[in-house]
Amino acid sequence: MCLQVSIQPFVLQSQLYSSIRDRTQVDRELESLRRDRVLRIFKLNTGQDDHAVMFMDDYLNQIEHVVKRMEVKTQDDRMVFEWFKTHVIHSKLDTSIGHQELCSLLSMGGKVKEEHISLLINAGIIIRQLIDQNMYWFAIPNIGSVLKGLSQGRKEVLSFLNRRKYKEMMLAPLEKKRLRFSPLDMRFHLRDLIGSGHLKTVQTPSGLIVRVAKD
Repeated sequence: MCLQVSIQPFVLQSQLYSSIRDRTQVDRELESLRRDRVLRIFKLNTGQDDHAVMFMDDYLNQIEHVVKRMEVKTQDDRMVFEWFKTHVIHSKLDTSIGHQELCSLLSMGGKVKEEHISLLINAGIIIRQLIDQNMYWFAIPNIGSVLKGLSQGRKEVLSFLNRRKYKEMMLAPLEKKRLRFSPLDMRFHLRDLIGSGHLKTVQTPSGLIVRVAKD
């Protein structure tokens, strides 16, 4: 995946489903790696079932990178990111966290102020949930433009295939197509759309065909 945005590598859960037929096995493996703190799973705002998977080390590097770029003014403010990495990330493995629990875990590092929570939000490390303002999603900092590309690319690929006579195309030439509205490559989108069930593949004598899945 080649992007201009400075973001550590991640995969979508749907892409894993497209590579491994047995979804239950994928979920089981992910759960085990999540509990062992090898990776983290993030809920994305691009769709109800959209989740990103990132190795824990890469996620910690991503936070480090963002903190450097933010030019956090005081040592006190800088410390909140250390508290977050030490006390929150490793003990809270879910995709979301409540305000009270977040403050309580952070306070294991030191005295927590409201400004500290604002810093974490501004850094893109947590996002306030729309439905419940006292809940936050854990987030991957700097991922915004990637998510925009993900949504636009999905629409572009589906729209392109829907306009074709049988709503299908051979995989090989399709993979080579350039997308106009997404910085992500075609293979990234195909794996996502196949894994999420929007597209399906059919083996034919002349090769693999990608077809829009019927509703």
